[in-house]
Amino acid sequence: MTGKPSKTFLADWLRKYMPTREGMARNKYLAPIAHRFLTPELWRFTRRSVPRGVALGLFAAFIVPVGQIFLAAFLALPARANVPVAALVTFVTNPFTLPFWLLVANKVGRFVLKVDAVTVGFANDELASGRWAFAIDAFQVAGVTAFGFVVLSVVSAAFGYVLSSVVWRMIVARKRARRLRQMEIRLDQRLGTREG
Repeated sequence: MTGKPSKTFLADWLRKYMPTREGMARNKYLAPIAHRFLTPELWRFTRRSVPRGVALGLFAAFIVPVGQIFLAAFLALPARANVPVAALVTFVTNPFTLPFWLLVANKVGRFVLKVDAVTVGFANDELASGRWAFAIDAFQVAGVTAFGFVVLSVVSAAFGYVLSSVVWRMIVARKRARRLRQMEIRLDQRLGTREG
């Protein structure tokens, strides 16, 4: 970790684990577009770039099983989103959480598609009763799960954008209120010393 420690644990943790601008620019997979990652605008924490980064990171995390960080970074370029936030948010899906997300995606896919024996039809029942039953069941489960991941990617991106925007505004409002309080205290102290 470089530089002086900040006032919060979260800022120190982010600084330690977030990819650096230079590190992403040196990455061999990003070589063709590495020069674009050096744009300072993509590394600033602003009220617009952070929610965009969260949304793109969540979208990439659920839509692609491998290489989410690169997809999130690539999508952040034209969207002018915060690249480190987009890359960091993709870790919501990782090898440890993948079984959980597979189950959730399957449940979401089943709920949205309403796949059940009544809607499948007679022809599918005929195929399922033969030697292809296992293959058809596996294909159905995989399809439903893949569709569930698509739904999760879109819904989580929208929810993440709204939630991070609200949190950002709350943090800024709290800092502004704290600054105003400190200014009032200083002003009262100055006026008190002048009157005394």
